[in-house]
Order: sequence, then structure tokens, then C-alpha cells
Amino acid sequence: MRIALFLTIPLLLSPAFAQGEEHAAPNAAVAVPISYTENTPVEKIAADPDAAAVVKKDLPGLLEDANYNIFKTMSLKQLQAASGGELSRNDVDKCVADLQALPGH
Repeated sequence: MRIALFLTIPLLLSPAFAQGEEHAAPNAAVAVPISYTENTPVEKIAADPDAAAVVKKDLPGLLEDANYNIFKTMSLKQLQAASGGELSRNDVDKCVADLQALPGH
């Protein structure tokens, strides 16, 4: 009897039991707000349609560049450093500020 009681205590303390099985939270994924920074990989930004629209506005041609597959894993900060001056610090800062201003981000 002691063993059975010992084994049921964790079950009694579980959140599903406390809420009642019929009221347990579903296993649906909870949307977590995305926060873009200068260190976010370009491909992660491009995967979000709203963020991609910001990049297309602030940094025209970046996402359509023929070398996209080469630099897509790089961050905006890394791209700026590697651009030889073609991508300014001001451009990156403006793009990041606009990304962070997106609703839900």
C-alpha cells in the first residue's frame, strides 16, 4: 500500500490533475514574440513576411541578391562589416529599429 501511495503522489501534484483532465491545457504551440536584432541571421528575418518587407524597404536588393545563399546565415551586423562600406551602420541601425517596431515583435 505504501508503494502505491508513493507512486500516486507525483500524479496528484501534476498540473493536468490539478486542472482536471478535461481542462488540461492543449498541446498547441504558444506564439512567442520574435525580437530582431543586428545579430539575427538574415534568413530568419526573411522567413517572416512582415520582417522581409522591412528589409526590402530599408535595404533594397539584399534579399534578392544573387549571393543570398552565401550570406543568408550571416547577421546584418556581419554583413555590414563584410560589405566594404556598401552597407552602412546607419542603414543597419534603421533596419533593426524598423524590425523592432513591427507589431508583435
